[in-house]
Amino acid sequence: MSLRTPSIPERPVTPVKTLSPARTRLALLALALGGFGIGSTEFVVLGLLPNIAHDLLPQLYARSPEVANAQAGWLASAYALGVVVGAPTIAAFAARFPRKKLLLVLAAAFTLGTVLSAVLPTFGLVLAARFLAGLPHGAYFGIASLVAASLMGPGKRGAGVAYVLSGLTIANVVGVPAITFLGQQAGWRVAYFAVAVIFGLTFVALALLLPTQPGDASATMKRELKAFGRSQVWLTLLTGAIGFGGFFCVYTFISPISTDVAGLAPIVVPIVLVVVGLGMTLGNIIGGWAADKNVVRAIYSFFGLFVVSLAGLALTAHLVPGLFVFVFLVGVAASGISPAIQTRLMDVAGDSQTLAAAANHSALNIGNSLGAYLGGLTVAAGLGYISPVWVGLMLCAPGLALVTWSVLLQRSRGGSLASRREHPIVPLAAE
Repeated sequence: MSLRTPSIPERPVTPVKTLSPARTRLALLALALGGFGIGSTEFVVLGLLPNIAHDLLPQLYARSPEVANAQAGWLASAYALGVVVGAPTIAAFAARFPRKKLLLVLAAAFTLGTVLSAVLPTFGLVLAARFLAGLPHGAYFGIASLVAASLMGPGKRGAGVAYVLSGLTIANVVGVPAITFLGQQAGWRVAYFAVAVIFGLTFVALALLLPTQPGDASATMKRELKAFGRSQVWLTLLTGAIGFGGFFCVYTFISPISTDVAGLAPIVVPIVLVVVGLGMTLGNIIGGWAADKNVVRAIYSFFGLFVVSLAGLALTAHLVPGLFVFVFLVGVAASGISPAIQTRLMDVAGDSQTLAAAANHSALNIGNSLGAYLGGLTVAAGLGYISPVWVGLMLCAPGLALVTWSVLLQRSRGGSLASRREHPIVPLAAE
């Protein structure tokens, strides 16, 4: 059965005052810089997991480095849970607020949360700080995606989402490896201070470069929450949550997989992170393009690549070439899914655009938390650092099942998952 069905015409787009191409690029770069900071604050913990465990859990680390590393992985879970809580809450309350001002508040909150992560003295307090730092994550990406869609214009929503997410993927090529190296040399707390500087620069860039965009004056919490009454919204969110958990099963333990399984020196871990980041960058570019062509085909294709890459990594991670090839492909697959999921949510959310755009990042971070937790369980149980890869592979099965359920449900109702319907774009005001 073909996944391409007759497209639904786009709704008329509200006329807007066109920004110059240079101004548009600068505004998109400001949004992407926020994504760069978010990618750095979210993922730098993974490359510094042994360093953090040794510093904050010294007694446990002396007894069992594996158990201490697994417990330090809770920092990734705490951040992800902050995203889960913050994304729908902030989005539902803030849909009416001017989007530029809201993004500035979120950038300031990121800066504060990251500084607290760097200065608090105990594991429990740092764990709480990581939760607080995660609260603005989903709302930032959700609102930034809507602003980027306005900047890009109709028919290019997937490209707009991918542009915002490009900051996150580039962070995995440049930011995370560089800050990981900095943390290895100067201490993990210095690494978090460096991330805080990135968020400070984001605040300045947004203030100077982003055009004014009003919120949705007709938005109410009741209307936004209607998104959760749509079965297709839930199926899309669950697809992202369960499927993306497979990526974090691997990424949470990428440092010990590289050193203990492949036998690489710790100094090489940043290079492994660069390879993952290059894969994520490529996947994001292809994923945005593919989502604008056919969102369902994009989701299926990247899930299929995910299955192949996880299986290959599980079987060959003890070989250095196998490690590098398959962590690259894991990055491509995981990052390629994100723009498709985000675009799909824009299709099925109706008028609840702000909440749905933010809720996607709640769903993905449920997957992040689930992957880190399940992977940590298998490592703590003594099954080795390859065991999380097998867990990630198993999570792909329900993810694919949910996609298929969504397809069949939509077809049974006479709809099209390849719909190109778009909602009106909120006007941007040049400043």
